Parts: sequence; C-alpha cells; structure tokens
Amino acid sequence: MRIQRVSKAVAVGAALALALSACAPGGGDATSDASKSPGSNGGVEAENSGLADLGDVTTKDDEIKTTIGAPEFISYNGYTPQTYSTYNSGITDRLFAGFYYMGTDGKVYPNTDLGSYEKVSDDPLTIKYTINDNAKWSDGTPITTADAVMAWAMQNLNLNTGSKDKPLFSSVSTDLGDTVPKGPEGAADSKEFTVTFKNPDPDWQIQTWMMHPAHVVAKKGGLSTEEFVKAVRDGDSKKLEKAAKFWNEGWMTKPGTLPDEADMPVSGPYKLGSWKAGESVTLTANENYYGTPAATKNLTFRFLADTGMVQALQNKDVDVIAPQPTVDTLAQLEGLGSAVNIQKGDTLTWEHLDFNFAKGNEMTNLELRKAFAMCVPRQEIVDNLIKPLNPEAQVMNAREVFPFQENYQETVDAAYDGRYDQVDIEGAKKILESEDAVGTKIRIGYSAPNERRTNEVAAIKSSCDKAGFKVEDAGDAKFFAPGGTQERGDYEVALFAWAGSGQITSGQNIYATGKPQNYGKYSNPEVDKAWTTLATSLDPAVHAEQTKKIEKLLWDDLYGIPVFAHPGLSASGSDVQNVRHTATQGGIVWNAEQWSRAE
Repeated sequence: MRIQRVSKAVAVGAALALALSACAPGGGDATSDASKSPGSNGGVEAENSGLADLGDVTTKDDEIKTTIGAPEFISYNGYTPQTYSTYNSGITDRLFAGFYYMGTDGKVYPNTDLGSYEKVSDDPLTIKYTINDNAKWSDGTPITTADAVMAWAMQNLNLNTGSKDKPLFSSVSTDLGDTVPKGPEGAADSKEFTVTFKNPDPDWQIQTWMMHPAHVVAKKGGLSTEEFVKAVRDGDSKKLEKAAKFWNEGWMTKPGTLPDEADMPVSGPYKLGSWKAGESVTLTANENYYGTPAATKNLTFRFLADTGMVQALQNKDVDVIAPQPTVDTLAQLEGLGSAVNIQKGDTLTWEHLDFNFAKGNEMTNLELRKAFAMCVPRQEIVDNLIKPLNPEAQVMNAREVFPFQENYQETVDAAYDGRYDQVDIEGAKKILESEDAVGTKIRIGYSAPNERRTNEVAAIKSSCDKAGFKVEDAGDAKFFAPGGTQERGDYEVALFAWAGSGQITSGQNIYATGKPQNYGKYSNPEVDKAWTTLATSLDPAVHAEQTKKIEKLLWDDLYGIPVFAHPGLSASGSDVQNVRHTATQGGIVWNAEQWSRAE
C-alpha cells in the first residue's frame, strides 16, 4: 500500500470519511476524457492533464475559501488509522511535497519542484531519487535522504514491539519494509538515494518516499537526525520508541489547537495558519517554499455540509465548493447563472453492491446472488439518478477499468456476457422457488444519510420484492464505523463506492483472500493467483491480460455488482481562476495552490 495512493471507501454525504482504502483502475496506460478541461474557468489553460504552467507567480495577498465537507480537521499527521480521511487529506496534501502528483485523469506526473527520479535497473527494480539542492522544510532544514528514511520507517512492520501486529509507527500503510527491504540507501544528509524493490512493482512511481520531517521526529525522540536514521536502518526498535510515540501521538491536538509551529514544518506550498474548531482551518503560503509559490496567500477550508454549500457560494461565504452531485444541486447551481463556474466531468469513483460472504450469511449461496443480480434495476438507477448529471452515463460492467477509459470495452467483452444487463423478475423468481428461498431478507447497508443511496435502495426494493426477496433499507450513520454494521456483518449487501487513485495493483487489497479491504470475506484461489501475477509484473500486456481474467472470475462468482461511475460536480465563483475538475480522489482542491482571484 502506498500512502499517497491509498484510496478511500467513499460514503458520500456521510458525516465521516473513513480510511477504508484501495480500488483504482488498472490494465495499461488508458487515459480518460477527464484529461480535457471541462469548460473555461478563467486563468491559464493546461496543456495536458497535469498542472498548468502559470509562469512566474507572485503570491497575491488575498484569501480564497473552499469547502469539501462538514467533518472537522483532525491532524497535521494524516496518516494514522485515526486521522486518514478524505477531508483531512484535502488539507494536509497542500502541506507536503512528494516526488509525483496525479493529473486530472490519473496519469502520474513528476513533481519537479521537489526533485526527480529514474529507473536504473529492472532486475532488481532499482530507482534513483534526486532531491533538488534548494528543497528545504519551511524551517530552513534541508530535505534529505533522512526524510526518505523517515517515510520508510513509518511504513515498516519490521520496526515493531515484538511482533508485526504491533508496529512502532501506527500508519495506514505498513508494507514498505518488506517491499523495499533495505530502504533508501544513501548518506543521511545526502540529496540522492536509491531504493531496490524485492519484487517488480508496477506502481513504483507512486510509492511514498517523502512525508514528515525526520529532524523533528528525531529531536522529539531524543536523537540526532543521524542517530535516528542509523536506528531505523539497524532495526533498533527500542531506540526508536520515543520517536515513534511522538509520530503516533505528538501531532494530535484538541480541535482548534495546532501544534507548536516549530514541530510542524512543511515541505509544500502551504503551512497551517489557524484552526477554528467546528468552523475552519486556514492555510498560509509557505514563504520559504523552494518551488512555484502559492498563487494566493490564504486558503481557508470551511467545514460545511452538502446541504449548505450552494447557499454559501451564492452568499460569497465560500469561493469553491465540492457538494455531492445530485440533480437538485446541479439545478441550484445552474440557477446562479454567470455568478459561478460549474465544473463537471468523469471521476475514478464507482458505485457498487457487494455481497457478504461470511459464514452463515444467505449470500454465500451463489444461486441467491444470481437471483438478486437479475432483479437489480441498474439501468433505471443510472437513467433516473445519474444521467441528469451526466447524459453519457452508462451502467458499469467492470471494476478495475472505467467506462470512459480506452481499455474498458475490450475488458468487458472478455469478462462479461451481459447476463445481468436487463431486469429478469421471472428468472429471479424461479431461482428463489427452486432454492426454497422465497421471502429471503436482503439488508442493504450504506452510510446514511445519503439521499441518492436511499433512492437506489428504494428502486432495488421495488424491483426485487416482486421477485420474492424482502429488501430492507439498512442505511446507518455508523455503517462503516468501528464496531458498526459492516464490521459486525449484519447485512447481506453493502452499497458504497471506491475512490480510485490511478494505481494498478490496489484491487488486490479488495478481492484477494484475507486482504484488509476484502470486507465481505470473499475468497477464490484463482483470483489470488491472477492478482499475484499482475502485481509482480512491469509489463502492461500482463496487466491487461490478468485484469480480464480477474474481471471474469468476479462476474462468474458474483463478488458484487458494479452500478455506475460517479459523476463529478463542483463550482466556483466566476472571479476565481484555475479551478479544474479532476477524476482522481484528490478532489477539486488537487491544484488549490494555483487558485487566484481575477483582477
């Protein structure tokens, strides 16, 4: 798992975005229509799906206010299980520089502000990273190999308190110690380091090698930076305990209180400025940033629910909003006329119904899964709920590729014969009768409140009850919460979305046996084998071949039912420039450092 490419299970409209991780499109270098700039928002037009070239930038003494949701900011360290969320990442991603970023279509671009990288060997896979000479933390400390070692340490289960289930660093990503056994190689104070992978890794470009300041963590652990690096490389867990405790807890503060500025230097274009509990967090431009400076001095994130976003935009209480896409919301935005720019487009987020394979659950019976799939009115759901937002929307028939990607139809043709495209009530009835299962209760769980998902469940109930099922709306605000409905297994079908991040191998975390995001406890050795083959090859042809095989197996087993790709919707005041839609999980704030107000 790569921290900056870990995806989230999206419960759009829920009170909390949980760090559920993981699915993204695979199977080659397909690009999408998301690479096209949807409409003009003023400012500089991008040449491709990456960041626009703004030329020489002087930070404007101004404030732009945005909202991406209601949840409170949590922490400067957004990579613990307690702090990793969509909303927290929207803020912290502005603070830290990595070696890459995602374009609007999921394409990987190098972040040349920080440095560069090159593959120097395929066998073993070896990458050389070079940090720019002028790259430094906001407190003036040079960014060096020590910081890469810090990133490796926090993702290393081999640094533990006696067993791998008790890692020193409580991180959402824990596999880097095994993936790259020696870690970053190079002097602690060097601007160059190399990493050698144990196995080929098709996602090597989006591995996380830069995150938090090693010099701060070392100091809090009573060590010099050099001593910290040596202890990590020596696997000296005892010596690292105090430093790890700070990394886990030291940046956690009560709402409205930020850590001391000296303890939270940044490597990106913004730094944390102020925090008003329950209201907002304001970022201020990093005056010591070594790359292209932020276009606007202050960037404020307000904590607003979807229901209040359009009104706040109309009142100019915010300048940029990212509400849940609904027909009503779009109509409200269109009603504001020329006062706003509306951004619409495809996203790498997809809605699906997943079955519960836990022992004793009704859905362990393949015949019942088939009957349910026959009665789910996917086309009706798309026509009524999605096409008003995206007239080109279609029922989605794959999991690892999206309808707007070039390799989608080829993959679907190889994996799926269309057997569940049309509702077949009579066919579903026959199965239920033959299985003596008429009246089977189907609890469809999702994170509530969510108007669109409530409507989806209502449509499914109207159809599937005719076939002999008894569908129940099991929406719950705590569906994905620890100890909640999903974790307890009190459901037959889970309705939610995976948000993609452009990585090739992340689906392994969902569909392979025993993996963390395999919530329904599905298992098929053939699927496991196919994922292993895909995840250890650098050949796009192998990725495409194995993706087709995986998709077919998942359809034959009915792991779950894909429904549609989410449409994207955001809006900005007409005076705000360079706001651009993205298909990726970065959301509308992906290029917020480029936003500015027109003169």
